[in-house]
Amino acid sequence: MSRPPFVSLREALKFWTKLGFISFGGPAGQIAVLHQELVEKRRWISERRFLHALNYCMLLPGPEAQQLVTYIGWLMHRSWGGILAGTLFVLPSLMILIALSWIYLTFGQVPWITAIFFGIKPAVTAIVLHAAVRIGKRTIHNSALKWIALASFLAIFILNLSFPIIVVIAAAIGYWGGKRYPEYFQASGRGNKDLKSYGAAMIDDDTPTPAHALFSYQKTLLHSAVALACWLLPIGALLLIFGWKTLYPNIAWFFTKAAFLTFGGAYAVLPYVYQGAVDHFHWLSANQMIDGLALGETTPGPLIMVVAFVGYLAGHIQHLIGNSNPFWFGVLGACVATWFTFLPSFFFILVGGPLVESTHGKLSFTAPLTAITAAVVGVIVNLGLFFAYHVFLPHGLGGSISWISILICALTGLALFKFQKGVMAVLGGSALAGLLIYFAGVLIG
Repeated sequence: MSRPPFVSLREALKFWTKLGFISFGGPAGQIAVLHQELVEKRRWISERRFLHALNYCMLLPGPEAQQLVTYIGWLMHRSWGGILAGTLFVLPSLMILIALSWIYLTFGQVPWITAIFFGIKPAVTAIVLHAAVRIGKRTIHNSALKWIALASFLAIFILNLSFPIIVVIAAAIGYWGGKRYPEYFQASGRGNKDLKSYGAAMIDDDTPTPAHALFSYQKTLLHSAVALACWLLPIGALLLIFGWKTLYPNIAWFFTKAAFLTFGGAYAVLPYVYQGAVDHFHWLSANQMIDGLALGETTPGPLIMVVAFVGYLAGHIQHLIGNSNPFWFGVLGACVATWFTFLPSFFFILVGGPLVESTHGKLSFTAPLTAITAAVVGVIVNLGLFFAYHVFLPHGLGGSISWISILICALTGLALFKFQKGVMAVLGGSALAGLLIYFAGVLIG
């Protein structure tokens, strides 16, 4: 099969725009869509280089699917190609979530809408656990990686070890294991045999790294200075307008920390966001956070776009009294949360990408990433159990068990694991179940 022709920036932007509206299913589903479209169908990039970029993005704090889109856009069309690709992946989701957040706050107490969310919450729990299994099947292909995943789960579940520490330990194990037992830490495992089955790619295994992707101290300093300015100017404006100890500078600072201090993609970020937004700042309740995740699952774009929901609720609720239209305060909160969450992702790709491009086939680099990927699976399982606790025991350990939620979760899991149903179909069925339970209660009562 011949190598596909060069793709222009305009043609690529058409695809990135389309992707922003169709990228449902959370990070696992989005990465699968990217693989199918870019590796198998369009052959813009080879599987080996796709997986190499993916492993780097999974190492980074922040949303790996959005970072992968940015990386491939940058590799194809320089810095602006990466910036536009990453932005178009996020923008549709931001606009949709702002609208849904307003509807949620305005009509969320309507009984039948409450019933819909009651049905969706158990489905979200099953979706998170299903994501852990899907990622695990793709990345954990030997007993050593299974033990790393198990140890990661026990470390965060029992010892409450922070995820950055787990990442450092996993990376150290991978680095040591790559030298001592390299056969256990190959980045793509059993998929190596099929790497060329899709035909020659525009960016193939043997394609030289383009000039703009080569490491340069001058470009590194330039990109770093631009990223710093894009952080300082907005947060400086928020401080001048609102003052330091007010909502919007706090949102900016909190989500900057979330962007830098959390690793493993969206599912690993969520516990940190929950802890800060719910327990520390009290911007929203635990149930609202789970509802936000449900909305994030039903919209295209990165799952971590739940930060827009958090920012919107924080701004809307805080300005509910004394303002005739708190909508725009919510919009500002959503935009501030999104900007400061995603800005570091662009920095990591534009500054770190050239270093990654120089590491093809170097096990000393890929082995730690492989070990980290395995550790992420354990963290996602922990997150699934975290949500299960709040959904199945809505009033805590001393309260009653929600057996209906357990039943919905079990049926959702059956649909996902056995019948391979999509996320949208599963959420739709769960929402319908919630409505039926509500109307049945009305008729009986």
